[in-house]
Amino acid sequence: MLQEEFAAPVDTVEEKWKLLPAFLKVKGLVKQHIDSFNYFINVEIKKIMKANEKITSDADPMWYLKYLNIYVGMPDVEESFYVTRPVSPHECRLRDMTYSAPITVDIEYTQGSQRIFRNALPIGSYLCVGKTPMEFSKLNECPLDPGRLSYGYFIVKGQEKVILIQEQLSKNPSSSTHEKKSRTNMIVKQGRFLKHNTLSEDAPIAIIFKAMGVESDQEVVQMIGTEEHVMAAFAPSLEECQKAQIFTQTPALKYIGNKVRRQRMWSGPKKTKMEEARELLASTILTHVPVKEFNFRAKCIYLAVMVCRVILAQVDNKVDDRDYYGNVWSWLLLSLLFEDLFKKFNSELKKIADQIIPKQRAAQFDVVKHMRQDQITNGMVNAISSGNWSLKRFKMDSMGMMNRISSQFEKTRKVSGSRSLQPSQWGMLCPSDTPEGEVSVPHLENTIILSASSDGPIIKLAFNLGVEDVNLLCGEELSYPTVFLVFLNGNILGVIRDHQKLVYTFRLMRRAGFINEFVSISTNLTDRCVYISSDGGRLCRPYIIVKNGQPAVKNKHIEELSPGYRMFEDFLHESLVEYYDVNEENYCNIALYEQMITKDTTHLEIEPFTLLGVCAGLIPYPHHNQSPRNTYQCAMRKKAMDTIGYNQRNRIDTLMYLLAYPQKPIVKTKTIELIDFEKLPAGQNATGAVMSYSGYDIEDALVCLVYKNAKCTLRRYTNQTFDKVMGPTLDAETHKPIWRHIILDADSICSPGERVKNKQVLVNKSMPTITQTPLEGSQPKCQISSFYRYKGATESYIEKVMISSNAEDAFLIKILLRQTHRQEIGDKFSSRHGQKGVCGLIVPQEDMPFCDSGICPDIIISPHGYPSRMTVGKLIELLSGKAGVLDGRFHDGTALGSSKGKDVCEDLIHYGYNYQSKDYVTSGITGEPLEAYIYLGPVCYQKLKHMVLDKMHARARGPRAVLMCSRDGGLRLGEMLLLERLMISSDAFEVDVCGLLGYSEWCHYCKSSCHLSSLRIPYACKLLFQELQSMNIIPCLKLAR
Repeated sequence: MLQEEFAAPVDTVEEKWKLLPAFLKVKGLVKQHIDSFNYFINVEIKKIMKANEKITSDADPMWYLKYLNIYVGMPDVEESFYVTRPVSPHECRLRDMTYSAPITVDIEYTQGSQRIFRNALPIGSYLCVGKTPMEFSKLNECPLDPGRLSYGYFIVKGQEKVILIQEQLSKNPSSSTHEKKSRTNMIVKQGRFLKHNTLSEDAPIAIIFKAMGVESDQEVVQMIGTEEHVMAAFAPSLEECQKAQIFTQTPALKYIGNKVRRQRMWSGPKKTKMEEARELLASTILTHVPVKEFNFRAKCIYLAVMVCRVILAQVDNKVDDRDYYGNVWSWLLLSLLFEDLFKKFNSELKKIADQIIPKQRAAQFDVVKHMRQDQITNGMVNAISSGNWSLKRFKMDSMGMMNRISSQFEKTRKVSGSRSLQPSQWGMLCPSDTPEGEVSVPHLENTIILSASSDGPIIKLAFNLGVEDVNLLCGEELSYPTVFLVFLNGNILGVIRDHQKLVYTFRLMRRAGFINEFVSISTNLTDRCVYISSDGGRLCRPYIIVKNGQPAVKNKHIEELSPGYRMFEDFLHESLVEYYDVNEENYCNIALYEQMITKDTTHLEIEPFTLLGVCAGLIPYPHHNQSPRNTYQCAMRKKAMDTIGYNQRNRIDTLMYLLAYPQKPIVKTKTIELIDFEKLPAGQNATGAVMSYSGYDIEDALVCLVYKNAKCTLRRYTNQTFDKVMGPTLDAETHKPIWRHIILDADSICSPGERVKNKQVLVNKSMPTITQTPLEGSQPKCQISSFYRYKGATESYIEKVMISSNAEDAFLIKILLRQTHRQEIGDKFSSRHGQKGVCGLIVPQEDMPFCDSGICPDIIISPHGYPSRMTVGKLIELLSGKAGVLDGRFHDGTALGSSKGKDVCEDLIHYGYNYQSKDYVTSGITGEPLEAYIYLGPVCYQKLKHMVLDKMHARARGPRAVLMCSRDGGLRLGEMLLLERLMISSDAFEVDVCGLLGYSEWCHYCKSSCHLSSLRIPYACKLLFQELQSMNIIPCLKLAR
């Protein structure tokens, strides 16, 4: 290539960000949830059934049960015994049911089929009844859900639940089978030992090698390494064989057989200790390494690599970085839960067969009658609904946002490595969207996929490119400096000399589409290894390929993308864009902009703003703010009131906050357009003035709606009694309903549109006094009142009433209550830059300052909030917002690519305004002009869910313990608030206290006032002391100077 070609100017692709909408059509923001579930239904569930397909009985060797095939049906609801009909997610949400589908298996025992459980379905899976926006709107769902972040969640017992992606450290990068899962450790204590749970004590590693058939010490050393320092470090391990007098395979197997823990339960015919040891080495220790016909060659080489890595870590201090993100796998572990429940289901069937078959019975044993389909169903439903997953391998106890990753490190440890930003997280995790406090949970960035693909074609291609099979090696080749080990998903595939040709050819084949686009290949020159990864759980990111100093994507490709002539898959198939994971990124030279491309550049970012997550991408001009402010805004965005969806009026949620008049922000970002956030906004464009106003902050009047759900269930009990709905109670004199029942209809259920006050009855329900089977001679059945009443200091209105039934065939009455909250002093507001605050004063419009054009600000912002918080982005948003209002267009505030401040200032000058957006302002109180020019313009503000009306509660009566507001509990004050709440904001009282006696206004004992001191205490404290004195209890205060 000539030098002039590299010196040629790089072609700039103006609107290459349009690749992102095309990408989101294919993968979406939370597509990893849908892809993971679809993979579980189509692949994983069949593998788990195949691995546990046969159940045998120890009582009768001729009896068996075999699963042949498994089918997943469409979502339905069982209205009566085996009578089903299709169901929609909206109906399940209203009726407190689980959106699920039946799963049926064919069994060989009866040559028929049997339903074994119902599986919850996420919204948007291929089994879901709605797939397009039109179908979603017909089902009373929001049509924007497929393109937004409201996609891939479960509906369990009427509640929306999300399974968080679990982050797991890859101990030894390896996969596992569905038959057995175990953990094998290599430890050092006066030699090398292998540690496993099935062994009563640690076994010397040299004896393990001999038990696997490698009897020659020379061959063991050749496998581990022929370097002098490696051989010197491994020599003590060989002496363990001399001490134990073990030199061949047979005594080594006997030695290990004596160390095997005895099983408590009897399972099958008894085996010798040698057979147990051989079976343990083949199927349990390093279980992911396959062993065929007891050929331990591949497992020996893998064990030798482990020993070599331990020696190098001990001698040369060559250790891995635990926080390096290439060593972390992210999983949606639904298949592990099903596998545990399915194995438990099979073990109980086997236990029942062992108990019943030996007994003499007239009829033949029918195992189908003992198959309980609710066992697996309840296990999965309870895990998803409560968040308590009974998995020994992982602790999964959290639910939350869909694009979140839950870390597995201990939250109480004082470590900073797992909480700080890692260079390997560039482009994979959002650097700003991390919760505050000790729990640090990173969030998925918005162009990431959890991938999985088949291994068969990859193995064939690797062998064709010169990889020598691991089973054909003697072991000495591993020590050659020019030989590289080739790993596939953690297993050793073989060795190769020309590793560069292997990597180059693999990438060519991937770009040509012969292998899956998510297969990654990377080289570790330090360990002399080539890692090929095709398993799931890896975070991948698309990049534009750069060839000969020029990006492969041209303007003509983008022009074909807009009308739909080209899709994102076409960019992949034509070698214009490719996916890279964390390990492969290390060996690439990625440019952020076209002008940064050099002759060594291999890839180009699609858009720099995709380095931020969804919440951080909503912030305008985030690159001008202090970093903690962007993090605060990511947390406050989730607490802001907004419009949740087009179907918000059809939903009956437990608690829902809605903004009555939301507005599109004048200053937008490209992320807002990508996720359709402008169609469901969360805030209003308030005209803000940066000035002081009597020491208060003034907020504009925002109106929000609060919807609450009241639920009443009518049950039927085991003794054939049931709950009843009684009519409203009438007054004896007027024959009208009493005050508590005045809003009830004749059916004793509240009427829609009525205003309900505190302690008024919503449903006049009664229940029987005896709900169990009564004993002989007990009193007859009678009903007692168990009405459901409204609790709350604020009046509400009945929006709608729904009468239905739930999955247990109990009558369900749901009442939607509506409250309208106007802004008041003490309500919490926030800008989009992490500047939160409360409303300090509400001023009439005539007292507000106004500019020469007659505009009054909606909100007055204190200028002291800018120097300490350093939110320059908020100042630029005000500047761009004002120019956008004058231009009649939206301005772009996207990170690292927004509108330039110089252009915005020129727009202001064009319309006759000051280039710094400063205005001549007149005081509304005095009518005189202010002494300084005021920085004035529109800023988008959010109203947070923390409102004074919800926080106000005190204990005038009720229980003395500190309880919640709904139970008339007292207000809990922290020690930091005691002085301010009980002294400054309350009544401070001066008292005179004697230093000798402890309390007295005039010391009668001392007959003088020389020891008196004047103190300021809360009046409530003084009143308490006087009440104690009236009870002959004298409190004393010990004073010290």
